[in-house]
Amino acid sequence: MTAPNVEYGDASVAFPNEILRSVVGSGVHGIAVEGTDDHDEMGLYVEPPELVLGVTSARQDYIWRTQPEGVRSGHGDVDLVLYSLRKYLRLAVKGNPTALLPLYAPESDLITCTPLGSELRSIRTSFLSQHAVERFLGYMRSQHERMLGRGKQNRVPNRPELVERFGWDVKYGSHALRLAFQGQEIARDGHLTLPLVDEQRARVLAVKRGEVPREEVSSQIADIEHDVRRLLDLGQTPLPERAGGGKITAWAVDAQRRHWGWN
Repeated sequence: MTAPNVEYGDASVAFPNEILRSVVGSGVHGIAVEGTDDHDEMGLYVEPPELVLGVTSARQDYIWRTQPEGVRSGHGDVDLVLYSLRKYLRLAVKGNPTALLPLYAPESDLITCTPLGSELRSIRTSFLSQHAVERFLGYMRSQHERMLGRGKQNRVPNRPELVERFGWDVKYGSHALRLAFQGQEIARDGHLTLPLVDEQRARVLAVKRGEVPREEVSSQIADIEHDVRRLLDLGQTPLPERAGGGKITAWAVDAQRRHWGWN
């Protein structure tokens, strides 16, 4: 018997008020391997005024999955998350690497983009900061540690089929290297290129296919992290310390008013 899809949140609130959604995950990075990866989407919606200003409490997200909670998604599975604008902006201002993706996804990977969504994408550089780079490095270290099989969480491999085939979890390696490349670009250029540039994309895919020794991948990740630390510590980055919260807040207040027809 096929397991039922899993749904959390109120679809009647999320979908009619959606302003932006894109492909995320391996697809938007350009590193999906045919026949192996699932399909991930992330977007955001403007809550109605009664949920923002009133006393009614409600979830600030909508989640739909083809697999039950706690079950790893596989080829053909879909993971969708839509955040309320307020929750999404809190994540993006903090530099959450996944939350930034709809802002930088190429147009070909946009599923929904209303005029308000386009406006938000037009101020996307306001979300990049040195703090965001630190978030990328933090996620990178987590993936790197798991790739090396360290920590309590690795007593039982998350993807035992990869460990059996390659001797280590190459997917963790590909994630760690991809995050390293992206953190380096943000720190150096104040920009995030999606999908990865061709040379980086080819390298990450080679890691993901198990074509690069783990020691070599680990060494490259360490070298990139060292370079990013140099950029930050010496002030050789165009980024501010924190994201431009004032500009983002001003846009968010005005955008919600216009969505509600209050202007």
